[in-house]
Amino acid sequence: MTRLLPGILAMAIVVVASNILVQHLLGDWLTWGALTYPVAFLVTDIMNRIYGPAAARKVVFAGFLTGIACSIVAAGMDKTTLRIAIASGAAFLSAQLLDIAIFNRLRRLNWWLPPLAATLAGSVLDTAVFFGIAFSGALSGLFPHDDVAWANALVPLLGHGPVQPLWVSLALADWSVKMAQAIVALVPFRIIVGNLLERRAQI
Repeated sequence: MTRLLPGILAMAIVVVASNILVQHLLGDWLTWGALTYPVAFLVTDIMNRIYGPAAARKVVFAGFLTGIACSIVAAGMDKTTLRIAIASGAAFLSAQLLDIAIFNRLRRLNWWLPPLAATLAGSVLDTAVFFGIAFSGALSGLFPHDDVAWANALVPLLGHGPVQPLWVSLALADWSVKMAQAIVALVPFRIIVGNLLERRAQI
């Protein structure tokens, strides 16, 4: 378990930072948390490459428990709702587990393909699950005490496209950041994995 501690700490830091930064807007469609959250996929992929899928799942579950703790604390401070907490937890867990499964299936291919494909697929699922559960008007009957009327106000998509509920623009902007970071993350993935494998070879 000691060998997984750096990954667990890194995942916990990403989750805590994202829970804090999601409360601060970045432009019209994003929060600062959108920039930190995708790093979770990088942490998962590094752990999967070095230690395998079982170890990566342990790191993900540690991040999931950290997220639950953050939601409980935030709920006590009136900064979250049950609906958003459920959406966040479901999105994180399902997306990260999908990432692990896809990465493991492709792990023998070119070094860049497993992390890229896994992160892209996980990001799509993460965005769909979170925004669908958190803000879709179709689920309002399941969460009668959570008012998401503001998220369903009709506005031009990203300010210029066809009229859609506001949450669709928020989801599209969030997804776009995840897609960009999936590509950018290949650089630190290659460097960190290379260094860790070199250290293991020297032991």
